[in-house]
Amino acid sequence: MRSAPEGATPGFLVWRLSMKWCVAVDRAVAPLGLTHAQYSLVASLYGMGRTGERPSQRRLADHTGLEALYVSKLARALEAAGLLERARDPRDPRAMQLALTERGTEVARRTIDVVHALLEQLLEPLDGLDGPRTRAFTRDLTTLLGTPLDTPLAASADVVGDRAGAHETEQS
Repeated sequence: MRSAPEGATPGFLVWRLSMKWCVAVDRAVAPLGLTHAQYSLVASLYGMGRTGERPSQRRLADHTGLEALYVSKLARALEAAGLLERARDPRDPRAMQLALTERGTEVARRTIDVVHALLEQLLEPLDGLDGPRTRAFTRDLTTLLGTPLDTPLAASADVVGDRAGAHETEQS
């Protein structure tokens, strides 16, 4: 992937880094039969299961940042592949609890190792996974992820038009 254009906004850079990461993870976990989104569920379930948690689909959606409907679709596919099991939550019959199968646990361990090596490679320019620059970067990302975006979804056309015109003027 080429470097970002001069003057790129932070939003554009976050988008590009996110896309670079998604493509790299997709390629890395494909030989193990997973997509990046499936890996996100399997790895999250692995971590949560280690603490004894059997999360609901909703809880897993909240944890991964994926839409609940998408988590449900991914969970059904992973269940069909024999990697996870879904069961009704005894406390809430509308909710489905998720847990990895024995095979799912093995696939999770293998893919986590693969993605960890990929993360080491990605973070090499910041002095590696345990480097001080990476720790600072992680703190900054955590801050940004914790910032609510409670702006109205439908911006007025005037505001959007004004901003677009100002941006074009800045670029000229």
